[in-house]
Amino acid sequence: MTDRADASGFTERAGQVGVWLPPTVLDATAAYVLVREVARIDALGYGSVWTGERLVGAEAFARHGQLLASSRRLVVGTGIANLWARVPEAMRGGAVTLAAAYPGRFVLGIGTSTPNVVERIGATYDRPLARMRAYLERMDAVEGPPDATCPRVLAALGPKMLELAAELTDGAHPFLTPVEHTAFARTVLGPDKLLIPHQTVVLTDDRDAARAAIRATYGPLLELATDSPYVANLRRLGYQSDDSERVLDALFGYGDTAAITDRVQQHLDAGADHVLIQPFAAGLTEIVDQLEELRSALLA
Repeated sequence: MTDRADASGFTERAGQVGVWLPPTVLDATAAYVLVREVARIDALGYGSVWTGERLVGAEAFARHGQLLASSRRLVVGTGIANLWARVPEAMRGGAVTLAAAYPGRFVLGIGTSTPNVVERIGATYDRPLARMRAYLERMDAVEGPPDATCPRVLAALGPKMLELAAELTDGAHPFLTPVEHTAFARTVLGPDKLLIPHQTVVLTDDRDAARAAIRATYGPLLELATDSPYVANLRRLGYQSDDSERVLDALFGYGDTAAITDRVQQHLDAGADHVLIQPFAAGLTEIVDQLEELRSALLA
C-alpha cells in the first residue's frame, strides 16, 4: 500500500509544520464552521491537518474526507485511525479510497489507542504490539487490483513499536511526547523513515496560567502514578512521579511566538521531518486564530 517515493513526497508537499486538531473540538463544531476554518488553515499556508478517532465520535475516514474536501492543498492525516474501530481490510479500503480521490494528500496513521478508550466500547486492550503486527500483515495480504498508495505511519512511542513502524510502515506519528523522545525515535527508526511528532502549544506569557489550564485538561492523563502508554513513555525517558512541572514544561510549549517557534525547531533539530502543532484553545475558531498569530514565525 505504501512505497518510499510516496512517503518522501509527503515532506515535499507538506513542508515542516502542520496542525493537529482535537477530535473533541471537531465533534463539537458545526459543519459549516469546520469547513470555513479548515479553509482558513489551508490559506494560512500550513502543510497538513491531522486529527484522531475517539471511537465515540466521528468515524475517521468520513471525518478526514470532510477535511480533504474543505481544503485545496492541505495534506490530511489520521492521527490516528483506531484499529479497534475496523478490521484490517476496512482500514485499507478507507485509506485507498481517500488516496485515490486526493492523490498525494492523504496519510494513514494507525494506532492502538489507550486502555480507557478501548474499554469504553467493551473490548479488551491487550498485547498491543502483537495485535498491531498481525493487523498490518493482514492489511498487506489483501489481494486484488493495484490500489492507490499513501504513506502509512504508526502511533509509536516505545522502542518495540518504533521498530515495528520501521519494519512495516513509512514511519511514526508520536503523540504527547517531549523533544528527547523525538531524538530517541529517530535513532530507532533510522534516517529514512518519516517522523511526525505532535506538539501542544499555549500562546501566553503567563506560565503559571498555562500550567493550570493544562493540568485541568490533561492532568489525569499525565499522572505518573497511572498506567497509560504516555506515562510509560515518560518513565522510560527518566521522568519521576514528583516531576509534575518538569513533565508539563517538557510536553507543552508555551510562551510567545518566538518560544513556540523555538520548541518546534527543537523537534526538527532532534530529527523530526514534520511537526504537528495543536494550539491550546476551547474552540476551532480560537485554535485557527492562534494559528494565524503564529503563522509568520512558524512558516518563515
